[in-house]
Amino acid sequence: MKEKIKRMKIAARWLHKRPLRLVKLHNKSNRFSKGLSSHSSSSLHLLHPNPQIQRSLCILFQLCTYFHTHFTFLQILHKNPTFIMWRYIGYRASIKHLKAFADKSNYKNPQFLAKTRQFHLHPNQNPSFNKKGFEVSVFDDTHLSYLPVCFRVSHGFKGFASSAAAEEIVSTEEEEDSDEVQEIDTHLSKKIKNVDVNCNKQLKHVNGVGHGKYIALRKRQIKIETEAWEAAAKEYQELLGDMCAQKLAPNLPYVKSLFLGWFEPLKNAISAEQDLCREGKNRGAYAPQFDQLPADMMAMITMHKLMGLLMTGGGLGGARVVQAALHIGEAVEHEARIHRFMQKSNRKSTLNESLDEDSEAANGEQQMQKLKKKVNVLLKKNKVQQVRHIVKQQDDMKPWGQDAQVKVGSRLIQLLLETAYIQPPVDQCEDCPPDVRPAFLHTLKTVETPRGSRRYGVIECDPLVQKGLEKSAMHMVIPYMPMLLPPVNWTGYNRGGYLFLPSYIMRTHGAKQQRDVVKRTPKKQLQPVFEALNTLGATKWRVNKKVLGVVDRIWASGGRIADLVDRDDVPVPEELDTDDETEIKKWKWKVKTVKKENRERHSQRCDIELKLAVARKMRDEEGFYYPHNLDFRGRAYPMHPYLNHLGSDLCRGVLEFAEGRPLGESGFKWLKIHLANVFGGGVDKLSHEGRMAFTEEHVDEIFDSSDRPLEGKRWWLKAEDPFQCLATCMNLSEALRSSSPETTISHMPIHQDGSCNGLQHYAALGRDKLGAAAVNLVEGEKPADVYSGIASRVIEIMRRDAEGDPTTDQNAKHARMLVDQVDRKLVKQTVMTSVYGVTYIGARDQIKRRLKERCAIENEAELFAAACYAAKTTLTALGEMFEAARSIMSWLGDCAKVIAMKNHPVQWTTPLGLPVVQPYRKLGRHLIKTSLQVLTLQRETDKVMVKRQRTAFPPNFVHSLDGSHMMMTANACKEAGLSFAGVHDSFWTHACDVDQMNKILREKFVELYEAPILENLLESFQKSFPNLEFPPLPERGDFDLKEVLKSPYFFN
Repeated sequence: MKEKIKRMKIAARWLHKRPLRLVKLHNKSNRFSKGLSSHSSSSLHLLHPNPQIQRSLCILFQLCTYFHTHFTFLQILHKNPTFIMWRYIGYRASIKHLKAFADKSNYKNPQFLAKTRQFHLHPNQNPSFNKKGFEVSVFDDTHLSYLPVCFRVSHGFKGFASSAAAEEIVSTEEEEDSDEVQEIDTHLSKKIKNVDVNCNKQLKHVNGVGHGKYIALRKRQIKIETEAWEAAAKEYQELLGDMCAQKLAPNLPYVKSLFLGWFEPLKNAISAEQDLCREGKNRGAYAPQFDQLPADMMAMITMHKLMGLLMTGGGLGGARVVQAALHIGEAVEHEARIHRFMQKSNRKSTLNESLDEDSEAANGEQQMQKLKKKVNVLLKKNKVQQVRHIVKQQDDMKPWGQDAQVKVGSRLIQLLLETAYIQPPVDQCEDCPPDVRPAFLHTLKTVETPRGSRRYGVIECDPLVQKGLEKSAMHMVIPYMPMLLPPVNWTGYNRGGYLFLPSYIMRTHGAKQQRDVVKRTPKKQLQPVFEALNTLGATKWRVNKKVLGVVDRIWASGGRIADLVDRDDVPVPEELDTDDETEIKKWKWKVKTVKKENRERHSQRCDIELKLAVARKMRDEEGFYYPHNLDFRGRAYPMHPYLNHLGSDLCRGVLEFAEGRPLGESGFKWLKIHLANVFGGGVDKLSHEGRMAFTEEHVDEIFDSSDRPLEGKRWWLKAEDPFQCLATCMNLSEALRSSSPETTISHMPIHQDGSCNGLQHYAALGRDKLGAAAVNLVEGEKPADVYSGIASRVIEIMRRDAEGDPTTDQNAKHARMLVDQVDRKLVKQTVMTSVYGVTYIGARDQIKRRLKERCAIENEAELFAAACYAAKTTLTALGEMFEAARSIMSWLGDCAKVIAMKNHPVQWTTPLGLPVVQPYRKLGRHLIKTSLQVLTLQRETDKVMVKRQRTAFPPNFVHSLDGSHMMMTANACKEAGLSFAGVHDSFWTHACDVDQMNKILREKFVELYEAPILENLLESFQKSFPNLEFPPLPERGDFDLKEVLKSPYFFN
């Protein structure tokens, strides 16, 4: 036995060095016997010129067969997976067959093997195995006669070589000299080394989680994404049984009890409708789609989707029918695809006994059973991508299209309207019939738009249901939750993000041309974009439990502080007992105002409930991740819509990095500065030293806020961002109390925000010295405040105008009226939106709202006239300070007009290689008659919207540049080992890494604008439209971009 093991080791070492070339395959009998040994008459002879190796190989295979199990050389083959090439002397495999094996890992083709897994040979590089090595499995019922067939199909079982390498191998002959063999050997070794490196990278990607824990998280994530609706339906079925048996309904949350009451009638109604569809009873419009999902799952989707829309609905006071029908129809179609595949794979064959084994039906059933086994094995090994591919291949359902989606959705809504009722708990008389009324109503509402009035079909809910909506978020099925493990890396248009949920790299919103352009773009060109999104998605977050606890206490006590909305409605004025028309008119106006305020409060309460529901669900998780994708301009957004770092102060205060890092000396400084930044109120406009001094002057308040956030002085509530301020106080107080503050572990994300970032990009594009100084592109002792600068210029203009005669000069009249009202707050919104191409009318309305808030001018006509004058003056001041920006905006708009006038959308490529197509086309109306109402679907036509193409191009182009800057910074931060999160013009990292991130983001900004961006844009236009004449490039200044590297307040 020792001699056998010795020879086996020799063979294993040889296998580790080079591919095995099999020159003879021979069998002496048809079967391996169960007690096969080295002296058995049945053996597999692997002939090799070296007799010693030949004997070792025979022993190696006989030992594997003898033990009847997996025999893995874990200790011997410890470094690289081994690629073995088999060669059968009597037959040469075709390139087609060999490539099929080389391109599919662990491929088992039942067409060439009598039974799957009879002979199992592959490198031990599978995530389901703990170690690397080489594995051979031969089962006791294996027919040796099938082995030559297996080898004839392919010269090898795939290790991790490419089809190109396999093609090289198959082109060689047995008698070729050893130099060529060595060359192939070297080629394969390089392939194997690359795979090994990638494997190590992947393991490093989840480093710290542990293999077993990672697998467990992956299984949970798969379950969350694929079983949400089924689990919800099952829960309500069980609750129904418990309610009947134990009378548990009174203990259920209010909305959950409503759902429970609606679930069974709705499910029965859907089931009856499905029966009518099967019978062909005049249901042709939606019958083919209506029967593709169980009734209970359709009921859950309908209730949850409609209630979700009612929670997040706009100002109509309900959910628009067309929107609700589309949402429900899309959700049903997606679930139907998954359900169809799983049902298909679970179907047991009832024909096997009666049908001939070779019949097509029996073969099809066998193939499905084998496919089912393969899916189950892949799921156990967490091979999610392979499962998705199989589902896609086996899915023979054609896309429904919007017409079918809205028809199915409309019918489901109608069934809910017919079956969902509510019984008020009060005002019920024992002797009278119970007061039961519909939970939902279908109404038509007229909405005034700039183009006239429009009528919309709207689903409204009973006030009792609406009241319960605000407390129902924790019981809702929320799709696209934060992920428990890093998102799938983006590698294509629809490859990345979530494991099973539909994920697309760009939110095209039905813009077909944009979608097609991205799909056609070479992956190599998009690689920087993929890497940036992968970096953003790989940042691990967690819930700040201390801050969440404070939020829960405030919310439970009614809200009203820390920018949380009041949980109570404004009382509606009682109806007047008078015939005075003037008083009645005033009363109606008050009622209308109160109802509008209550609708807004309802919407805000639902929004907060959804955010808190997610925070509570993720509270006990060690960490979670946000998959990101892009809008059409190339700006990145988290795919989860509620609790994310792009959200409000509440979201940002509740979230923190899961990984903590020691503050260090620089981190301690930046934590102090961050406190001043989130406190605001002008403190954030001080120098860094001034902000640190502010923090050090309020140490007592910081300790009090941290220790007694609600019982103490509540200093943190004075901040502009109170919850972020509270979170910083808690972290800072821990550091201040430590004997070594620099060693304190911090999970706080520290922000560095651009200074009116859109104007920063314009100043860099135009090399504008004056504009650059106004937005902190040059070094200064303290940050320049562009809003205060514009306000000062407006005051100068107004003082000059005020010198005129107010009786004859309207400008003089309004200047005197407004000169004391002008401050940074009055002009801030107009300055901010100037980069978005704000018009005179937009600026007028913005300033009018600010003046109205101050009650400075009571007369409505005077207020309007004053706002007109202030808007003109503000835009004049902006034009004087940012002349270069104005000229570039005009040039971009003129180019867009030239293109759009020829009925082409404006199209460009960002510096990172992302193609952008403006989606503004004229919309055509498509009427669909449904069971609920006639719905109007809007669809793109071939005609572009010339005005929209022109006005939207300047801001969209600049947004594509700020998105490029953010992604360039993200990629560089990843290479430097920093945690990174980005919110357009706000970059986040750990306190200890802020200095390094600041250096990187400045370098990347300079790198971005050192390229001839406008020249490249003009050249691309001229290349795409050679027959069109474009205006010349605007003149630019002589600002030195290198100044940005020395500016401490460029981002601060």
